[in-house]
Amino acid sequence: MGYKVAVVGATGNVGREMLNILEERQFPADEVVALASRRSQGTEVSYGDKILKVKALENYDFKGTDICLMSAGSKVAEEWSGRIAAAGCVMIDNSSRYRMDPDVPLVVPEVNAAAIAGYTKKMIIANPNCSTAQMVVALKPLHDVAKITRVVVSTYQSTSGAGKEGMDELFEQTRAIYVNDPVERKKFTKQIAFNVIPHIDVFMEDGYTKEEWKMVVETKKILDPKIKVTATCVRVPVFVGHAESINLEFEKPISDEEAREILREAPGCLVVDKREDGGYVTPLECVGDFATYISRIRTDPTVDNGLALWVVSDNLRKGAALNAVQIAEILGSRYLKKAA
Repeated sequence: MGYKVAVVGATGNVGREMLNILEERQFPADEVVALASRRSQGTEVSYGDKILKVKALENYDFKGTDICLMSAGSKVAEEWSGRIAAAGCVMIDNSSRYRMDPDVPLVVPEVNAAAIAGYTKKMIIANPNCSTAQMVVALKPLHDVAKITRVVVSTYQSTSGAGKEGMDELFEQTRAIYVNDPVERKKFTKQIAFNVIPHIDVFMEDGYTKEEWKMVVETKKILDPKIKVTATCVRVPVFVGHAESINLEFEKPISDEEAREILREAPGCLVVDKREDGGYVTPLECVGDFATYISRIRTDPTVDNGLALWVVSDNLRKGAALNAVQIAEILGSRYLKKAA
């Protein structure tokens, strides 16, 4: 007997990707329900070879539903979490609402799968920020061997991280520039076409943005509270795929050769590091893939026990939808134990 799974936000970029991945990975679901706001009711979305008609979330009864993949934002997650839990359904939340709640596990399966057991406190498991997820996948195996003490990361985040509106704005601005039309700005604070914007989410009092803060606190919660992290998050004119330039300092010596071999064997990691023209991975090449790609592994001679990495992943997949489905797989196989 399989599970009944509800996907909330099924018409969005991440929601559609969740449906794709549930089918691709053959998640043991007897029934998958696509949910969204009332204005999307009746919209058709793909689930493998099937077409699902979207139902209105506000009319849905979660009783009998085992797992809810929530991808509709913090407000909706908070509004519905109590009702979902009361129905005996576990919510895997892609928003930031519950990530730092001490009673809610924040999980990247390759890093801290055992934390999933804590879901019983609130019937919620949190998915981390997309940029955090791919980074900790690359950091965990290195931390296990040499203990990371400090992380300096600069991100190159695609417009899909800002939703369909972000992708549309990049397309429309690029087209406008080529045909000499006025460039309109709606989603981003500056023109995104042929530009980069060092600003994602709102500014905080210390000068960092909330996106940068998320990377700091989430890395500490998932990986190790003692790690020092500083981040600069930048939006770039790419449709899908986040890249990160990461500088690491370790407690113990570790060479680039050792790091390369460790990462080659690590779950979820794929090393492409040839030190030649094209011997690295860019966002364009990671789209549609499950892996976190690691390139440009090299020693940083300016600090003791330093390494530099280039990390790339499909943010709609590993950064969001895939991570949520991986959590659901572990939840089902180890804890709910309903499937045959």
